[in-house]
Amino acid sequence: MAKLIYGAITSLDGYVEDRDGKFEWAAPDEEVHAFVNDLERPIATYLYGRRMYDTMVFWETATGRDEPAVFRDYAEIWRAAEKIVYSRTLQTVSSARTRIERDLDTDAIRRLKETSGSDITIGGAELAGQAIAAGLEEPEPGHLISVSDHGVKLDAVCIDCSWSLYGPTRTVKAAVRKHRKDTA
Repeated sequence: MAKLIYGAITSLDGYVEDRDGKFEWAAPDEEVHAFVNDLERPIATYLYGRRMYDTMVFWETATGRDEPAVFRDYAEIWRAAEKIVYSRTLQTVSSARTRIERDLDTDAIRRLKETSGSDITIGGAELAGQAIAAGLEEPEPGHLISVSDHGVKLDAVCIDCSWSLYGPTRTVKAAVRKHRKDTA
């Protein structure tokens, strides 16, 4: 049976966006990007809320000609996966292999888990919260990577992530830089 995994980049105190609703601070360096690519590579289906889909659909047309290879690799991984967007207002999608569902159907997700040959990720805090409340998500976190202090004045935060979810344990150590934001 496939696992349903909530994957997110979070602040050290568990936030997925800053005070202004943005998350540019979470942009990974090449090592962390490669690590996340390896975690995402075996995923067959992404489940998204509307806001997360609106963010991720960027990868449908991203060429990355001037970007590192890890950028182009992720674009290929994303385009290869099936995507289900849960939205009551979205009328059309702008990516291939994508369909819209109006509500989270827990029985349909359970069937998807039973029939999928690969794991499934769920993205978007609200949608993931619904799945967790319904008991759909696996008990261990998928790939929660803390990279920010959520507004406290720091120039860089070190990451030391060890995961064994997809096979042998792999440790990534990297510094993710962010702009210093004065809060005074």
